[in-house]
Amino acid sequence: MKLSELTRGLDCTLEAGTLDIDITALEYDSRRVVPGSLFVCLTGFQTDGHDYIPKALEAGAAALVVEREISVPAGTAVLRVPDSRAALALLSAAWFGHPAEEMTIIGLTGTKGKTTTAHMLKAILEAAGHRVGMIGTIGAVIAGERVETKNTTPESYELHALFRRMADAGCSHVVMEASSQGFKLRRTAGIRFDVGVFLNLSPDHIGPGEHESFEEYLQCKRLMFRQCRRGLVNIDDEHWQAVTAGALCPLTTLSLSQQADYRVDSISEERQPGFLGSRFTVSGPMSGEFLLDMPGRFNVENALAALAAADMAGIGRESVAQGLETVQVKGRTQLIPTPGHYTLLIDYAHNAVSMENLLSMLRAYRPHRLICLFGGGGNRSRLRRYDMGEMSAKYADLTVLTMDNPRDEEVEAINEDIKVGLARCNGRYVTIPDRADAIRWVIDQAQEGDIIALIGKGHEEYQEIRGVKHYFSEEQTALDYLSARN
Repeated sequence: MKLSELTRGLDCTLEAGTLDIDITALEYDSRRVVPGSLFVCLTGFQTDGHDYIPKALEAGAAALVVEREISVPAGTAVLRVPDSRAALALLSAAWFGHPAEEMTIIGLTGTKGKTTTAHMLKAILEAAGHRVGMIGTIGAVIAGERVETKNTTPESYELHALFRRMADAGCSHVVMEASSQGFKLRRTAGIRFDVGVFLNLSPDHIGPGEHESFEEYLQCKRLMFRQCRRGLVNIDDEHWQAVTAGALCPLTTLSLSQQADYRVDSISEERQPGFLGSRFTVSGPMSGEFLLDMPGRFNVENALAALAAADMAGIGRESVAQGLETVQVKGRTQLIPTPGHYTLLIDYAHNAVSMENLLSMLRAYRPHRLICLFGGGGNRSRLRRYDMGEMSAKYADLTVLTMDNPRDEEVEAINEDIKVGLARCNGRYVTIPDRADAIRWVIDQAQEGDIIALIGKGHEEYQEIRGVKHYFSEEQTALDYLSARN
């Protein structure tokens, strides 16, 4: 591709060389540069791509995208841009032939619920007969094939590469989680979402390598409504007006408690052997009663967002109902089949807010006992551990302390921190450091009517210990032991 074609419409200044050259590859990692590459210098948290220009030139880079003045050998094209990350996003879209424009793109942003809502939308769209691509926390899915990704919202080059694969695979729709980091690092720059959805906002991802403050976190979420055709907003969240300030698209609202375009009028819990779900009624453009194969008010909130987004994308009621009634989300209130006299589930809740949402919801199903099994992540805030311990003590009848991802810390030290929080509400607990042993123990202890929640690992299939990720599947551990018992 000619450099002139690749950079058409890009805000840049040609400082050296010519645009009339052929580009063989677009790269932002100097280790992947080949002769004829266009190398984009990204400034990161720990490294600066400008420092790798000599290496890129040595590997044969024909052109550079930079943010500051540099000296290069004669014959090298140099393009100066205000923001190299935004430039990479626009260059990537052009490099892959603007694949996002060939599909309907639905973007989801929020502190909690993005993955669950994405799966709900995928189930609804597939029920309507569409081939769907999905990008998010658990990786990417392209027409049923799972692809690992490094970030919830991948770097823009990888993102457009995925779009290209999806379009070529016949996908008509893409559902993607648009993270605050994705907006901050301009990974989504240039994408025009057909529907942009705001779910909620609470303090999280604030600290070194993430966001400097809650205000910056909020500002990044706000970018969603400056690059979508239509916006969908949960007005039950206290920050919705701040997030939508300066929106450049028409907004549609949803709510579980107040007047909105889409509103839930009633919710009831449904518990049967092997089923823990919700029945709810909706008023608005798509009205009626719906059955959700997931428990809890917060999942109904996610379902309302999925329902409304699907309706805005032209999907009919029958497909919406079918998708919600059959949706399964790995690691999100995921039920594990048991002999039937108790309920066993896996959930990714790994902070105090998500734990309180989950455990208070499970309390509404009036279990004989609510048992909470979890651990704390190593190399993370001790305050988070205190608060998680307090939430478990507040709602659970019994807490089982075990291992999560201890990283460089000792499991025993992490659990001692959790006990500080448990003591705030006089929580009963047992300690079983090995997580597989702990899972087997709670299954052995299960009584009629119990709900047992395995919290923190969710979809993860590893335990990180001293810098090494060891394979560990909570789901498989439970299934194997249940099978052996039977």
